[in-house]
Amino acid sequence: MYVGQAIRRREDERILRGRSRFLDDIVLPELAHLAFVRSPHAHARVLAVRRPAGVLAVITAEDLHGCARPPRVDGMAGIELADAPHPLLADGIVRYVGQPVAAVVAESRAAAEDAAERVEVEYEPLEAVVDPRAGEPLLRFSRVAGDAAAAFAAAAHVTRADRVIPRVAAVPMEPRGAIVDPHPQLLTVYSSSQSAHRPRAQLAEILARPEETIRVVVPDVGGGFGSKGTLPVETPLVALAALQLARPVKWAEDRLENFLSAPQGRGARGSVELALDADGRVLALRARLLSDLGAYLLPSTPMPPHTMAMLLSGCYAIPAFDVMLTGTRTNKVPTAPYRGAGRPEGNYLIETALDAAARELGFDPVELRRRNLVREFPYVTPLGWTYDSGDFERCLDTAVSLVRPERSRAGEVAVGTGVALAVERSGGLWERAEIRAADGRFEVRAGSVPSGQGHHTLFAQIAAERLGVELDAVDILTGDSAALPDGVGSFASRSTAMGGSAVASAVDELVAQGRALASERLGARAEFRDGRFFTSDRSLGWGDLGELTASVRFASEQAFSSGAYAAVVAVSRATGAVEVRRLVGVDDAGRIINPLLAEGQVLGGAVQGLGASLSEQVVHDEDGQPTSSSLLDYALLTAADVPPIETAYVETPSPLNPLGAKGIGESGAIGVPPAIANAIADALGVHLDPPFTAEKVWRAAGAPPSTGGGS
Repeated sequence: MYVGQAIRRREDERILRGRSRFLDDIVLPELAHLAFVRSPHAHARVLAVRRPAGVLAVITAEDLHGCARPPRVDGMAGIELADAPHPLLADGIVRYVGQPVAAVVAESRAAAEDAAERVEVEYEPLEAVVDPRAGEPLLRFSRVAGDAAAAFAAAAHVTRADRVIPRVAAVPMEPRGAIVDPHPQLLTVYSSSQSAHRPRAQLAEILARPEETIRVVVPDVGGGFGSKGTLPVETPLVALAALQLARPVKWAEDRLENFLSAPQGRGARGSVELALDADGRVLALRARLLSDLGAYLLPSTPMPPHTMAMLLSGCYAIPAFDVMLTGTRTNKVPTAPYRGAGRPEGNYLIETALDAAARELGFDPVELRRRNLVREFPYVTPLGWTYDSGDFERCLDTAVSLVRPERSRAGEVAVGTGVALAVERSGGLWERAEIRAADGRFEVRAGSVPSGQGHHTLFAQIAAERLGVELDAVDILTGDSAALPDGVGSFASRSTAMGGSAVASAVDELVAQGRALASERLGARAEFRDGRFFTSDRSLGWGDLGELTASVRFASEQAFSSGAYAAVVAVSRATGAVEVRRLVGVDDAGRIINPLLAEGQVLGGAVQGLGASLSEQVVHDEDGQPTSSSLLDYALLTAADVPPIETAYVETPSPLNPLGAKGIGESGAIGVPPAIANAIADALGVHLDPPFTAEKVWRAAGAPPSTGGGS
């Protein structure tokens, strides 16, 4: 009835009519405002901080001793981490431009920002480390599977691909922020976040207070892309100021602050070697990976590099691996998940290495991939993850047929076609949902928090279909830690597979309760269909049963989405301009609940993947000063820059959840960059790393190859 239908987002009317409520729209009585004093140096000692007069409060690191601790950092299995958590405020040393040194509270935002400029900080500059190859290790991870050494010794051919993946910024439409209302028994935190319960747990840990004394409310969120997946180090300072002053305090960062201090993504180097036999089958992969972690470890900093290493197998049945990963400290803002969170990096490394092998061996790159595909599921990779379902070959064939390949290196405009498969982990862990039925209406409370994806529509579709009621009879509540005992949130493309499955499971539990109650009242076993409970001669509807509630904590192993992306590009040798003529994305996200929402996620991810390919890069000079910290300098694509994008879907339902669903929110960001890189390499005969700026491409393009026959 509803699942599988392209239903328009029910959220849109409210947002388009201006009835949305973002963090900056919230005004509380006696609201004070907080601004941060941020380091102008990438690396320096803090010798003295002189506080201005005439403000409500000034907080420095010395004020935090005994009342707050840095956020805890937990690694994944097998990861070694240094003790380098991000301090709430710089305590004796700053390690990146934009690091908070002090917090100033005043009656208005303007007054707080003016006072922050009057705080005098004395620094002793130190040498900055910008190149991760020169940084001290903060993270180590290695994984060996099979006999890679023997495979390389016996290989007919070895390909080595050295790659650099630049840092990028998430640039959500709405920057980060928090408002804290310090009621005596309940600290209420309004946060622009991708979760309500995870920030509550992190804040409780930092402030050493019970979770039940904190309520986190997430209003409408203007985008997150991973950068709002962990509690900002600034939020505990807002809470401490509110507690100190016994009045609400607000912090809402501006665009410059967001560029300087919000976690950034990517930033990796990889040397990948493939051992191949004479028939083009990959016998082993050896990789040495280096991640630029930035100045400190945030709670989620270890996740992307670990995922990058674990997903180097891609969609391929490679029997042996030797992978070593090091993450080092640089004098930059820390990294954390950004759309894809390690999947784009790992996928870029394996997919561009395969293209390099195809060029060296004279193979068609599609045929080389086809010879190495995983074809039987579930498939346990040698690195230790289990692909639950998929049809990688059908995705590949569909993408190639839709893109209509072209190739021409002659003339002033070189044309090439690139393909890239993609696999991404999605979901995993658990999620909570509750449902309450009363008077024929239903309220669903979900732990997955939206930041623009359309959760309220999706969850209503799932619930209404299983309840057998109209869509308008279902209300969705998200983003309030007081409404649910626990929850996880929205990240890692988990909302449909985990949040949706929690909703489905809660509805199924409610139906079971309703069937039992109806059977009791009707005096015979009742069956349920089309929203009513039937015996042979009588029936009851939901409105006849009174109030019912059900709560489910749904747990599952992670599912694995997959897909194939293909691009045709034209490169001007005279200017270096890259024109993406066609872009195709074929995705397998299991069962698609709402094709319209799925399409929006694929297109959004593809455009972010295009930006990472063509123009986006966080740049620092040799002193660690960021030179791309505004929208004048950090080149986001506009609608005019986006080529035609054609999409298609392959559905191999996941056996891990009742919906058969897998994630689809990050596939475009994963598959597009290697497809574009491979297309440019096909056009020019030489590999380049992103971003593919005109100058970089022009220097590599050169003159067209000679066609012979005299001058």
